Amino acid sequence: MGPVLELTNLHLWRGERLVLKGMNLGVAPGEALQLLWPNGAGKTSLLRCIAGFLHAEEGVIRWKGANTAQDLRTFHGDLAYLGHELALKGDLTTTENLRYSLGLRHRTTDAAIATALQSLGLVAAEHELVRRLSAGQQRRVALARLCLWNARLWLLDEPAANLDAAGQRQVTEAIGRHLAAGGSAIIATHQALALDAAVSRQSFMPGDLQ
Repeated sequence: MGPVLELTNLHLWRGERLVLKGMNLGVAPGEALQLLWPNGAGKTSLLRCIAGFLHAEEGVIRWKGANTAQDLRTFHGDLAYLGHELALKGDLTTTENLRYSLGLRHRTTDAAIATALQSLGLVAAEHELVRRLSAGQQRRVALARLCLWNARLWLLDEPAANLDAAGQRQVTEAIGRHLAAGGSAIIATHQALALDAAVSRQSFMPGDLQ
């Protein structure tokens, strides 16, 4: 199956620095691309550019064959982005955060929320204010939100940060379920996640993708 996300000849500058030059990549349904690039190589910039938060000087980003710049709203309906900032509301509980964020996108059920909390080990924290949770627990709340959004493309920037071994396993399993359902993911990470090699590619430098 061909790529559902395609980047062609992408040039991205940050100030006077050329961050990405002639970037080409494609990700197919059911596939993850792990970016294991060194610090400063442009991992986060690439994710933010794909999401539309940064604008490339040259090149085209296509989602399902359509130029995302021409219909960013439709693309964002299929996109879930998890960056360093988790965008959680500290004075809401775990469950309230999920209900609030999901209400901005689509309807969901209490059963679906309960399943997401169970899969990420958050049942005991469902009624806790998010500001009282550890950094690792907060990241898992953000990941639960991701799972409930039903987005086809996940852009993940260090999704396993601040997580212990059990939390890292839960993240990997969540990504695996997303891929098995036909979703796609691009993951910026310092340490490769233990995803099935049959559905995951790794890039160690931007040039690997040319």
